[in-house]
Amino acid sequence: MKKEKAIVVFSGGQDSTTCLFWAKARYSEVEAVTFNYGQRHKLELECAANIAQDLGIKHHILDMSLLNQLAPSALTRDDIDIQEEDGKLPNTFVDGRNHLFLSFAAVLAKQVGARHIITGVCETDFSGYPDCRDIFIKSLNVTLNLSMDYPFVIETPLMWLNKAETWALSDELGAFDYVRSQTLTCYNGIIAEGCGECPACRLRQRGLDDYLSLRNDRVL
Repeated sequence: MKKEKAIVVFSGGQDSTTCLFWAKARYSEVEAVTFNYGQRHKLELECAANIAQDLGIKHHILDMSLLNQLAPSALTRDDIDIQEEDGKLPNTFVDGRNHLFLSFAAVLAKQVGARHIITGVCETDFSGYPDCRDIFIKSLNVTLNLSMDYPFVIETPLMWLNKAETWALSDELGAFDYVRSQTLTCYNGIIAEGCGECPACRLRQRGLDDYLSLRNDRVL
């Protein structure tokens, strides 16, 4: 464990909660930051706060409501149906979200003396979001260092993992049951197994099924 401080960009979902456990295993001090950007379900904020409290993590909630005004999407408007079309970005994509989240997380990190910023973005099982790509993270990392003259390190422990491997990581961290039962991934705001119908739930469940199958094969 490094005697350093880390900030986790935290939504209370499967990926960011796995990252939170990952950070706790590596750094002596961990804080979490959650963004209120007028997301479709306020339960996401409550879920994140509950998990942070449960794990004894200092939790910051920052007001990013301007993003809701600038970038309407199915995640920021309950009157827009969630849709996916081949060859197009899903309408759940929020322009600039990760750019802004990581930038504000960096400002917070500098104020609290944290050098490591951890985010659960992933280029393996993703919906084509451009702000989840490794090249974007590396570019922003350089920009943040230059903009504040501070040695930030953006860490992406899930970048090259598929969902089954993310479940495996949570299991290695001793957090499998917790992540499975306490996190909110569902676009329709249902904790744990979710609605089972939205794209986020289908991806989560497919990864879980794949991991459980592999785990059962190893036991046999």
